[in-house]
Amino acid sequence: MASIFTYDPDPPRISSPWLTSENANTPRRSPHDSTSPGLLSEYGVKKLRAEPQEGPTEYKLHLLLRPRRSYMSMSTIDVLNDSSQSARARDLHDATPPALSTPASSNQPRRERLKHLTTQLLWRLQQSSPYHSTSSKELIVPKLPEDNLDLKSSIKLEPLVPGIEESRGALYEIGVSDDGTLVGLTKDEMGESLITLRVMAASLGCTVEVVRMIIVGKCEWEEMTELADGEAQEAGAAIRHGTLWVAEALVMPDLGIRKTKCTGCDRAGSSLLETAETETTLPEPISLPSRGSSPTPQLRITLTGPTTSGKSSLLGTLSTGTLDNGRGKSRLSLLKHRHEMISGVTSSIAQELVGYKDDLILNFSQANIGSWVDIHDCAENGRLVFLSDSGGHPRFRRTLLRGLMNWAPHWSILCIAGDASEDDLTSVKVTSSARDFLSNSTAETHLVHAHLNLVLKLDVPMAIVITKLDLASKQSLQKTMTSLLDTIKAAGRVPKILQPDQVQHDDLRRIPATDLSKVENLVQSISESHTFTSHVPIVLTSAVKGTGMGLVHALLSKLPLPPAPTSRDYIGMALNPEQPSCLFHIDDTFSLPSSYCALATGFEVPAEQGVVVSGHVRFRSLSVGDKVVIGPFQPEDEDSLDFRVAMEDRLSPGSYGLSISHPSSSELARISMNNVVSASAIPGEWHKAQIVSIRNLRLPVLNLEAGQAGSVGVAFEPRPNAKSSAFTSSPRVRRGMVLAISPKHMLDTKLSLQAASGFTALFQEPTICSLTIGSFVNVYVASVRAAARVLRVSRHQLTHTSISGEYDDADDMFGLGSDIESVEDAKENPGKWCSEVSLELLHSREWIEMGSKVFILEGGSQHGSGLEGFVGKVVEIVD
Repeated sequence: MASIFTYDPDPPRISSPWLTSENANTPRRSPHDSTSPGLLSEYGVKKLRAEPQEGPTEYKLHLLLRPRRSYMSMSTIDVLNDSSQSARARDLHDATPPALSTPASSNQPRRERLKHLTTQLLWRLQQSSPYHSTSSKELIVPKLPEDNLDLKSSIKLEPLVPGIEESRGALYEIGVSDDGTLVGLTKDEMGESLITLRVMAASLGCTVEVVRMIIVGKCEWEEMTELADGEAQEAGAAIRHGTLWVAEALVMPDLGIRKTKCTGCDRAGSSLLETAETETTLPEPISLPSRGSSPTPQLRITLTGPTTSGKSSLLGTLSTGTLDNGRGKSRLSLLKHRHEMISGVTSSIAQELVGYKDDLILNFSQANIGSWVDIHDCAENGRLVFLSDSGGHPRFRRTLLRGLMNWAPHWSILCIAGDASEDDLTSVKVTSSARDFLSNSTAETHLVHAHLNLVLKLDVPMAIVITKLDLASKQSLQKTMTSLLDTIKAAGRVPKILQPDQVQHDDLRRIPATDLSKVENLVQSISESHTFTSHVPIVLTSAVKGTGMGLVHALLSKLPLPPAPTSRDYIGMALNPEQPSCLFHIDDTFSLPSSYCALATGFEVPAEQGVVVSGHVRFRSLSVGDKVVIGPFQPEDEDSLDFRVAMEDRLSPGSYGLSISHPSSSELARISMNNVVSASAIPGEWHKAQIVSIRNLRLPVLNLEAGQAGSVGVAFEPRPNAKSSAFTSSPRVRRGMVLAISPKHMLDTKLSLQAASGFTALFQEPTICSLTIGSFVNVYVASVRAAARVLRVSRHQLTHTSISGEYDDADDMFGLGSDIESVEDAKENPGKWCSEVSLELLHSREWIEMGSKVFILEGGSQHGSGLEGFVGKVVEIVD
């Protein structure tokens, strides 16, 4: 069941009551001196403020699983009034519930108390976490500690409990009553309490660090002695004297980052209990918890289509289960800007998450779902679908290309309004509310076919959703379908129309069984074709009546998922030997709170030393604690620019050309390996950082797998300023950069990954020959969007070739026969011609992967829809 609030952007911070007491004018002991036992007089504190009801701070008289001994006197009790001293002393002497005083033969009371204490610790840890997960998993009751367990012994950590991955920790004040009175514990009682706390924390996947130990008073108690025959000698009972201690312990989730801190925390606590001068040995290394990731299969889908085609309304109905009222009610929760509400035209990217389990639709229509985290919890052993909206107007084509390129969607859904006439299919359909917003020049563009052709060019698996079925006439719907079917068949794909029932569906919380059976037959046909692009499902829907919505949900829950991507998907054996161990494409950036940076560095650092980046993992996996590099950035000084010019004078692999005129791909690989610049040595182009947090579609996790999308919080490694002793501020991370793990040999040689200043791409579209040398274009490669200049356009005639890089041995080695007479020759025989285009990046170097898909969009053109571009494949990288 969802909690009352599932996200708190500013959770309570860890704040020690010893540093914020009422005695503000009294000098206090520095927290850096906590490695030795302190005296109460050094802090100038007589009493702490009362325990807060909420927040990550907990006061505990003790954490014993047995009754406390009776004391003859305690110096800390004398501070109370004489009238309440006797009653107060009894409560403090036996603060354990009566049930715990039962004979030792029954372990149930001890087990129940340990479970209660562990649940309380989990609640305090959640208080300092921005996400309050409501996982239905049963809490693991920790194993009862042995009475003679050594404080320095290691305790095995269990996997981290879901929901506290981003917790800032919980602070325990042991030996302190709820009203802030410093009561204290003896040495043995404090040791047992710390052992209990360690066992509780280990069961949750956390570690304990003793922050400070303070002597607050003295005590006396009577201890019975035993004779040799085992009979008690009551008359000769010994009087024992001891010191009363108060401990402050910090419980933190163990993310595998600060291993030295975790192993040293127990040593600090034990040494403080013994003496400050006594050296103690380090305990055995504590085993790290398993780095959990989301095991639920995840499907990424981008919604495309012309403006006013109903994309946002469809997404709103799918994610909230709310039917539209014909005036955009279902999409209100998705719009981010005021002008979107006024005009009805989406200009930003809205993203929503929908889960499926059997026939259950897991969205915000369910009573127990209040956030994406709840959808993750409920969708275990099911499926998650990540839906991205996009702008349909040509003015916002960047959001469309961002959704199709940056996020690498598994499928795309093209939305087309069912009430469009034949003329509307070749022009922009403008509503009265949007007419003032749209410019007159766009009224003649062919948006429907432009969106359709763009998805077909990018070779993205596609489904089509016909919206506004309630407004469509039979004639307009027939013309719309005829035009679509002709285009799909001409592209070599098979359209599959899924007929909806005509019943109005008000309850959108479950998928009808009939809809599931229809989609299962379609999915079987797609699987038998061995390619996801072979079939194009077509669904007719109405967001007002709910018609066809069950079919859309069934389609989303059953569409096949591609296998996890690898580093060799593009070109097989990589020609570049400097392939990173893991690659993450950055699509957006956000600020990172300094408290997360403290997880990695051990101390608070300025907020500008950290950043949160969102995107998807191209291959391999990322884990919290990994050392990574981010870039490429602009060089820091003029020497770096001179170095770059010198590198450009070197012979590059393009001198031989990764051109199609080379005799064989094996020879091509040999030349590339001999001439490629192995790695970059440009100062400041790549910056080192450490991962401190990961969220997979807003779910805090410890691991992000290949193909998964999410956000990664990183703390930059402080770099000293060459001109001063201060540390330089972190560079500005931008969209298009990558986050990567360097391979071992790069770490040994202190080199970085090689960025590109230009590249050459191979195209099979004959119209690419219309590009003129020296013209400016916009290029899209993965998350990179950059301006470039055309350096060379060469045309080649092929006898047996493909864009995958297999070349015919009969081709001319030097390309003497590569020129063609005219573009018309290539248009007449498109399968026999292809073109190479060499491009130079104008503003900055970028990370471009060999074999990746590239989309070129001509700049400055005022004709057409603005989506007419060229799709090719990168075959050469110029450093």
